Amino acid sequence: MVEKFIMAGDSALHICDSEVGEKVVVLLHGYLENMLVWEEFVPLLYKDVRVVTLDIPGHGISEVKGEIHTMDFLADTLAAALDKLNIASATIVGHSMGGYMALAFAERYAERTDAVVLLHSTPYADSEEKRKNRQREISIIKSGKKELLVNTAPEAGFAPDNRKRFRTEIEDLQQTILLTEDAGIVALLNGMIERKAQSEMLHKLGKPVLFILGRKDGYIVPEIAEKMVAEHPEAEVVWLENSGHMGFIEEAKLCASALLDFVGRI
Repeated sequence: MVEKFIMAGDSALHICDSEVGEKVVVLLHGYLENMLVWEEFVPLLYKDVRVVTLDIPGHGISEVKGEIHTMDFLADTLAAALDKLNIASATIVGHSMGGYMALAFAERYAERTDAVVLLHSTPYADSEEKRKNRQREISIIKSGKKELLVNTAPEAGFAPDNRKRFRTEIEDLQQTILLTEDAGIVALLNGMIERKAQSEMLHKLGKPVLFILGRKDGYIVPEIAEKMVAEHPEAEVVWLENSGHMGFIEEAKLCASALLDFVGRI
């Protein structure tokens, strides 16, 4: 993997690119993560496909651009990055928040989207309760109490019976939050609050779609996941039986195998 900074439009973007492979897979991380979250997952992929990862603007060491990072802005930034890397099209894989970005990219750049993979993510807009929770997190960040997120969010991402086994990974995610700029967290929270529903877009997209879901996900609970599956017959579905919200870590080999099988058939 070659690590570098590029200018994507007017945004300084931190990326990694394996640079080899006819088919391209872009991995978009979730909220309160950065591209290092894929560190153990990428080696399971790059012998078969070209893999690109990046710090989504506002997280990692990519640039923060104002008080709100809309999903459309993030999609345009990704398109500019692919231009810079001479990539015409790719399979866009989004984990959680990264899935919202992937959907916005597919809507705006369907011709550059080979397929969409929602990894522990949904096409639904925020519920009113979820919006209030995000507003609460903005207040926490602005009041200087980020440690409250550090102490709760990373552990909650893993299935309860996996937390002891993945203690190192949880601690790494806690450190990631501490190093993330407060302004970047707020910008992305604002962007998620205002994002629109994308179910209708997915129905009409006409591109392969894959949902990878965790049976023990505390964020996308089984009832919501089952509803999503029922409403999207156009999507292939893979259930990770022993995963929470972090299946690419909790069941990495199964997750990678499912992704490669899907991409190989496109």
